[in-house]
Amino acid sequence: MSPSPAGDPAAVAHTVAHYLDANEIENERPDDTTFVVVLPGEHRLKTNVSIVIGDHSVSINAFIVRNPDENHEAVYAWLLKRNRRMYGVSYAIDHLGDVYLVGKVALESINDFELDRLLGTILENSDGAFDYLLELGFRTAIRREWQWRLSRGESTRNLAAFTHLADPLPANETAAPAGDVSDA
Repeated sequence: MSPSPAGDPAAVAHTVAHYLDANEIENERPDDTTFVVVLPGEHRLKTNVSIVIGDHSVSINAFIVRNPDENHEAVYAWLLKRNRRMYGVSYAIDHLGDVYLVGKVALESINDFELDRLLGTILENSDGAFDYLLELGFRTAIRREWQWRLSRGESTRNLAAFTHLADPLPANETAAPAGDVSDA
C-alpha cells in the first residue's frame, strides 16, 4: 500500500496513477492532475469517474442518471436518505437536475486504501442503485420502451431488470418500483 503523499499534488497524482495501474483500472489522464476512471458495472455498462487533484484537495465526481422524467420528490428523497450511509461521496444534482456522486477529500488522505474505499463507494452507489433509480424516475419511459421493442420484435435483453414493467398497467393502477434498494 502506498503511504499518504503528505499534501503534495504531484505525489498524490503519482499515488493515484500507481493505484489505478496496480489494480488494472481503465483510465485516461487528460493532464497531470486529472484522471478519468472507468469502473465496469453489472447493472450499467460503466461508470466514468473524474478525479481532479487540486492544491489542497482531491475532487471526485461521477455522473449517475439524467434528470428524472417523473417522481422527482421520491427520487430526491431516496438520494438524500442514501447520503446518510455513504463514505466520502454524496448524491447531488446539477443545474439541469442530473444526478451525480460528488466528493472532496484532503490531499493528505489519499493512499491506496482511501482510493479503494472511495471508488468502491462510487461503484456500489452508481451500479448497485442504477436499476432502482431508473425505475423510480423513468418508469413510464421504460414501459414505453418495452412496448415499442415488443411491437417491432426488437431485443429486450438490456431491459431484463424491468420485465415486470413489460405489461401495461390498468388505467386506475399505479405501481411502486419492484425492488427496494435499501436507503438505510
